[in-house]
Amino acid sequence: MADDGRLFRTRTGEVFSGSTISKVWKAARAFALTPDQVVSPLAARPYDLRHAAVSLWLNAGVHAPEAAERAGHGVDVLLKVYAKCIDGQREVANGRILEALSQ
Repeated sequence: MADDGRLFRTRTGEVFSGSTISKVWKAARAFALTPDQVVSPLAARPYDLRHAAVSLWLNAGVHAPEAAERAGHGVDVLLKVYAKCIDGQREVANGRILEALSQ
């Protein structure tokens, strides 16, 4: 492991260049995805995995302050960027509100 916590590093311990990361990512996508997925925007950049993770956390019910801390965002930034990714939560929210009101 590199001194800065990175798992992957060059032989001299340095950070890989953006062009190297891009080439490896492109090859990995071609290997892992179907041809239709490869030509789609799905996981087009490594950063997209981070976006997918934060979206998953929010949809799993992780509270915004906790998700923001894990992602290294402020809550305001997290909600501005990810609010549109929260889906299918209306019934869960309604159930929680009814439960709170019945106590």
